[in-house]
Amino acid sequence: MADKAENSNAPENGQQTEEKENRKRPGKKPLIILGIVVVVMVIVALVWWFMTRNEETTDDAFTDGDVVTIAPKVAGYVTELRVKDNQRVKKGDLLVVIDPRDAAAQRDQAQAQLGLATAQLHQAEAQLALSKVQYPAQRDEAKAQVLKAQADLANAQAAYKRQRGVDPRATTQQNIDSANAQLRSAQAQLASAQAQLEVADQVQLQIRQQETNVEARQRQVDQAKAQLETAELNLSWTEVRAPFDGFVTKRNVQTGTLVQAGTALFSLVSPQIWVVANFKESQLERMRPGNKVSLTVDAYPDMELEGHIDSIQQGSGSKFSAFPSENATGNFVKIVQRVPVKIVIDKGLDQNQPLPLGLSVEPKVTLE
Repeated sequence: MADKAENSNAPENGQQTEEKENRKRPGKKPLIILGIVVVVMVIVALVWWFMTRNEETTDDAFTDGDVVTIAPKVAGYVTELRVKDNQRVKKGDLLVVIDPRDAAAQRDQAQAQLGLATAQLHQAEAQLALSKVQYPAQRDEAKAQVLKAQADLANAQAAYKRQRGVDPRATTQQNIDSANAQLRSAQAQLASAQAQLEVADQVQLQIRQQETNVEARQRQVDQAKAQLETAELNLSWTEVRAPFDGFVTKRNVQTGTLVQAGTALFSLVSPQIWVVANFKESQLERMRPGNKVSLTVDAYPDMELEGHIDSIQQGSGSKFSAFPSENATGNFVKIVQRVPVKIVIDKGLDQNQPLPLGLSVEPKVTLE
């Protein structure tokens, strides 16, 4: 009976021992699952690498565009304000009007100066035309006066000789003195006529003097015209107009404000928007202008934009900062530099509702 009991307990003990050994040994099923997971991860990694090996992306990118500060060139009170915040305007639209009365008065004064200078020019031109006739005539008259003085001198000399050659009893001392006086007077008149002839004979010089006067008056007219143009330009600057199509932002003016020349009134943002992406220097090896770019905007996740690389800046961002780093001083720590890349948007952007400047963008560049 004891032998039978021992034999009946033997299988049970063996089964318990086998279960304990199975518990001590690790299971094969978790290892298989782990292996499958590793294989799947490797495959996914290979597929992801294969799909993205010709792509470069960055989250350091923002929208950018042309921004112009609108400022007047003349001082005065703002009489009209024709724009509101964030209003779209077109090139040439009137934005602000500054009190034009001072500029209009200066314009009127310049017009009067131009009229006076023009009248003086016409007077000088008339004098020049008259001198071309007058001075030759004066020269001819001076020559005639010389001939007349010479004839008078000859007559005076003959009378003097007659008075000196006759018997003193046949004449009087008064006649002799009179002949002598007439001789001296004739000599003086001849000298005077010859001197006047020397002056009158300078016809070309006298005409040139009048021509110079005309040229001087012409320069005065030119100066008056320039002053009038400046006055009209100052008057036109009392109307501030849009230099290009865009949106009014950061308005800093109200009707009645006294503005000075150069005071910032507001900014004008162009609707032509692009993206500036700051890629790491290690990402630029195969990046070239013309590479296609797909863009996603954080503010508008559903917006799909397409563009291309326009240019790559010739220098890192830190090189053109206000305080560029001096790597030759102190302890050097290598920092990966970023280079701005300009991306032009080709498709997907609404020109009537462009993106605001400074929005975060994630570009994906397809390398060739």
